[in-house]
Amino acid sequence: MSRLLETSGLSRSFGGLRAVAGLSFAVAEGEILGLIGPNGAGKTTAINLLSGVIKPNAGRVVFAGEEVTGLPPHHLARKGLVRTFQSTVVYGHRTVRENALRGAFLGLYPGVVPAFLGTLRARARRRETEDRIAELLAWFGLDHLGEAIAGSLPYGRQKSLGMVIALAARPRLLMLDEPVAGLAAEEADQVLETIRRIRQRGVTLIVVDHNMRFISGLCDRLVVLHHGQELAQGTPQQVLADSAVIAAYLGRGHGAA
Repeated sequence: MSRLLETSGLSRSFGGLRAVAGLSFAVAEGEILGLIGPNGAGKTTAINLLSGVIKPNAGRVVFAGEEVTGLPPHHLARKGLVRTFQSTVVYGHRTVRENALRGAFLGLYPGVVPAFLGTLRARARRRETEDRIAELLAWFGLDHLGEAIAGSLPYGRQKSLGMVIALAARPRLLMLDEPVAGLAAEEADQVLETIRRIRQRGVTLIVVDHNMRFISGLCDRLVVLHHGQELAQGTPQQVLADSAVIAAYLGRGHGAA
């Protein structure tokens, strides 16, 4: 498989704190890569660097053969590099359908003049957008909630809506930051199956989460961070048997055992 995303020497400091230091890894087209590590390991900072939320102090990010280091999030999203957030990011006072349109706006907006004039192109784009949103809402079981106020949804439904928003942008690579945080085991299993189906639609994924049962059952490969640096890479079986990884999660005594 060809490499879709590559990082080289990616680093970011906040004052005297090195949140990410010299991070280098690659993601193959069609892969599900897990990014794991103890609290404070630098996982979310790494996702923020890849998605353009913050800029690196050093290093490079290459996406689909093009260097994209430091580009803002909306530019990266238009190129197909999209992410979700740990929290449920929705306009709480807007409807579910209006929230879903946020993502579609990036890839399907016809331009100010065509939209204002109501050209054939603008109307076709509008129909295409509405059809895509209807499909995604149905896929996530939210089609009957299209006119519901997003902020009134249960937490798990809001997490699903966040994934709808991201998929509406037509990502080539989707980064999910703690997609099952706060969910019950049964809900987490449903998310796992949904992510597998997203991959079947041709989307490559990077997944950050603390739920090791979820991550090990989902990902093809894991990259482990500790104190902002890579600690290990490999299959879930290789990584979870690594004594250094065990020590980082559970303490040195467990690692030695």
